Amino acid sequence: MDLETMLSYEWGAMMPEFIILGVVTLLSLLDLFLPKQYNRKSLAWIALAGIILAIITLISLFDLEVTSILHDTFRLDSFAKAFKLLLLVGAALVILLAESFSPKEGMAENRGEFYYLFLAALLGAMVMSSSGDLITLFVGLELLSISSYILAGFRKKNLASNESAMKYVINGGISTAITLFGMSYLYGLTGSTNLIEMSGTMSAVFDGQFQYLLGLAFFMILVGLSFKLASVPFHMWAPDVYQGSPTPVTAFLSVVSKTAGFIILLRIIISLFLMTPSDETGALTFLERNSDYIGFLAGITMVVGNVIALRQRNIKRMLAYSSIAHAGYILVAIAVLGYFTFDAVWFYLVAYLFMNLGALAVIQLITDKTGSEDISRFAGLYRTSPVLAVAMAIFILSLAGIPGTAGFIGKLTIFMGAFSADPGHYVLGSIMIGATVISYVYYFGIMTQMFFRPALPTEKLKVPGGIMFVLVLCIGGTVLFGLAPNIAFDFLHTNFGSFEDFLQ
Repeated sequence: MDLETMLSYEWGAMMPEFIILGVVTLLSLLDLFLPKQYNRKSLAWIALAGIILAIITLISLFDLEVTSILHDTFRLDSFAKAFKLLLLVGAALVILLAESFSPKEGMAENRGEFYYLFLAALLGAMVMSSSGDLITLFVGLELLSISSYILAGFRKKNLASNESAMKYVINGGISTAITLFGMSYLYGLTGSTNLIEMSGTMSAVFDGQFQYLLGLAFFMILVGLSFKLASVPFHMWAPDVYQGSPTPVTAFLSVVSKTAGFIILLRIIISLFLMTPSDETGALTFLERNSDYIGFLAGITMVVGNVIALRQRNIKRMLAYSSIAHAGYILVAIAVLGYFTFDAVWFYLVAYLFMNLGALAVIQLITDKTGSEDISRFAGLYRTSPVLAVAMAIFILSLAGIPGTAGFIGKLTIFMGAFSADPGHYVLGSIMIGATVISYVYYFGIMTQMFFRPALPTEKLKVPGGIMFVLVLCIGGTVLFGLAPNIAFDFLHTNFGSFEDFLQ
């Protein structure tokens, strides 16, 4: 590539990524050369400043038309803008949790490494959201995955953390291999790794053997990415990893990493399989004919995640199974794949970001203070810290899908999409209702501990400024989008367009 060609590209489209890359480089150099006695905790503010600058830059790009550079390997479209905003906001809140995280062991000596590894994982997720090529998608996926493996095992002297990191690496390696094998089939069938070129080739070929191999590629990619989403039956790594990881890493995996998993799933499915006919008649597209498999995955994920959560006593392990169930809810919207799919998935991830990060902020405070992650440690929280108890109650009600919260609107949007589709997905919608009712048992079990159990002898909790900001923002988002969801939907449509714009 000559200099003239390089200068002709619209490099401003990659400015948020360049900012995060620059901050990663700066933090790694500072951590390397600063004296050992220097408190690396302050590096969090540099990381936060970089994320905020990236958010501001991204907002300035909202009016930019669809831009493709580097031979269509990087694509800034409405899809990329919408999901990058989620990733960056979630990352900023996780940084605040990490800055306030004070465990008894395993974080202080490596805190500087945490920030640049975390931002490297964020950069990988952002690259995935703008990928227009399978190679770029895979590079972004691996940058996210490898950084996540290290973060999961961050407490090197903690056996639970070591176990979780090992399980994560093994399961992640298997899922990556399966995904890459499926991608290789797609490359072999189309002769290209560019998503637009591949889509054009796939939509013009109706040969039976081609369709058979296309089906193999589809299932391998779906299975490989199901590991990343922690959907049943590929979920067994998630509870151990969530439990063994430091709480800020758990927050990152449950929100930012999960969002990235849905980004790559939507990118591949929408770009390649949505418009590909399943036969010469063109009556059904390939995705329409095979959407029942995604629906089956969604159904068992919702049921298994909520049922197993009933037996958990470790709060982070319970939230892991809750996260699995929520992945099933979002898979319902993808299985239906109607006009409201983009809206439903995006809004649900927004709601999940606020309610889950808020809940984990409270959990971090309790576990840091008591040294235990057992649910019984929440006993009598309303008597010792009523503000924290009310905040946690709001997040739990939203996770359960109670009216007046963002979680309820998110579930309702997916539910209405399932019933309004043609043909309607009534069985899937019914399973979603049943699974939601099951979740009330363990969610309200936490509420019972906080409001109806005698308080444990403990000192009054002091809330650090960073966590207080996270709690206020998460409560505001959870309540505001629950009472006035049109604010989020209008913002989505005004800045990112409709489902048709998403398909461009």
